[in-house]
Amino acid sequence: MASKIRLNTGYALVTGAAAGIGKEAAFAFAEAGVEGVAFADLNEQGAQEAAAESKNYATNANYQSLVIKVDVADENVVQHMVDAVVKAFGRIDYAVNSAGIGNISGAITPHLKLDVFDTSVDINIKGAVYFVRAVTAAMAAQDELTHVSSSRHGNTTRSLGRGSIVLLGSITSYITGPGMLNYTTSKHAVIGITKSAAMDCINSRIRVNAVCPSWVDTPMNHASLQRMPQLGHLIKAISSLGRAATVEEVADYIVFLSSPSASYINGTGLTIDSGISMGIHVPESK
Repeated sequence: MASKIRLNTGYALVTGAAAGIGKEAAFAFAEAGVEGVAFADLNEQGAQEAAAESKNYATNANYQSLVIKVDVADENVVQHMVDAVVKAFGRIDYAVNSAGIGNISGAITPHLKLDVFDTSVDINIKGAVYFVRAVTAAMAAQDELTHVSSSRHGNTTRSLGRGSIVLLGSITSYITGPGMLNYTTSKHAVIGITKSAAMDCINSRIRVNAVCPSWVDTPMNHASLQRMPQLGHLIKAISSLGRAATVEEVADYIVFLSSPSASYINGTGLTIDSGISMGIHVPESK
């Protein structure tokens, strides 16, 4: 956790918080000074372990953690999660939907099984919709937070709105590759959800953005490397840094998008890919 962004107040909800990007984002919120973080995941034990570890990084003296088991593909369970967080914390200021499923097929279009496609839709698309719908409704009912600007501008106060939401997109929200129809479709949809929800929530003063990383050093990526060992060589070849992103590099941007520093950013997808999506990178010959 390298970010020096301070939040100093508010409560965060993070799904997929038992591992990977979600876990690191939850830790980053704790380090940034929030008063509480809700760790939500289908893996309840993993979420409990992450919540316990978060206390090592928390900087707010009043910090508390909450653990909730959630299946984001279940509309009622997602609503229960949000209700439980509001009941425990009183409000949700920062919400991150990191729960999702990777490319579980790899089959090219003529051979893609529709049940695989449906699973991607249920978790990555419907799950994001259930999340953003329930969270925006909760945020719309709460008071706005305020922020005191730096002394450069006379310590003036400005509203931060009623909350910030960050959804997990992907580099495949913009580009694709072979055998990725189900995953690419679901991650393209995340951008549509982000923009539509941001537009709908302007009057409620709720911001909705997405982070769109390429490969990230997570358990999900490790599983992909086991299935496709050649993927490691591909990452080294086309990433300008010769590696996957770290979870810290993604989590830092999640906290940034949730912070006062990003109060004028809304409805956008932030690409985190070392420049992969710019085009073909040709390494210098040695």
